[in-house]
Amino acid sequence: MLDIAVATRSERGQRASNQDKVRACREGARWVAVLADGAGGHEGGAEASRRAVEVMESVLHEVATEFDPPSLTRAVLSAHAYVQGARDDAHGLERMHSTVVVLWIDTAAECALWSHVGDSRLYHARQGTLTLLTSDDSVVQRMVDAGLITPQQAEVHPQKSQLIAALGMEDDVDPHTVARPVALREGDAFLLCSDGWWAALDERGIIDALSDAASPDEWLALMQRAIEERAALAQDNFSAIGVWVGDASEATRPMAEDV
Repeated sequence: MLDIAVATRSERGQRASNQDKVRACREGARWVAVLADGAGGHEGGAEASRRAVEVMESVLHEVATEFDPPSLTRAVLSAHAYVQGARDDAHGLERMHSTVVVLWIDTAAECALWSHVGDSRLYHARQGTLTLLTSDDSVVQRMVDAGLITPQQAEVHPQKSQLIAALGMEDDVDPHTVARPVALREGDAFLLCSDGWWAALDERGIIDALSDAASPDEWLALMQRAIEERAALAQDNFSAIGVWVGDASEATRPMAEDV
């Protein structure tokens, strides 16, 4: 059975309130790490992200839940329905929505599943190489995919925060769930993060911080320091979950062997 080490961060940035929510918890042999980035007036974003995280944790920790992609997709759809349901509340929450990204690990089976809706991301580091496992549900990402703009142009595009899918939106959502469980290795590291986190760091910054860290908490602390030193005037809420598999020294040791 694999050992898992987890750390979390959620910071307000330059915003009046923090509408991100993070949760990492264990039930038996299974770990759930889930991050949600809410938006909406009258604290609607905070309510949306709270509901998203609450449902994901509840559904994925049910004893009868099979560890498979359909179960994970159903959990995301349940969160979508729960966030939608809050639009009937009488407190001006009808515009609220939330992203979600979730990493689900079975330590006994030594494998992982993940899913997302919106533009919160999941990165995977193995032997010194960082891979982005998610693709943003955003207008700008679709423009990049269509070859209309470059990734560099996307970073400064005025529509870079405009989502085309999120939990709680009126339309149905199609969660991006990995097709099958993925085998884990000792030394794997995962980073779940909101757009306020990844937009303030390039991938080199993420992997460099990993190489200098001795634990997931130190990894997040090094990245947080880099974001705060950047001192962006409009810094969004920025949140992350770091998940290390096995020996922390293995998680930070680049090796020649590829995935």
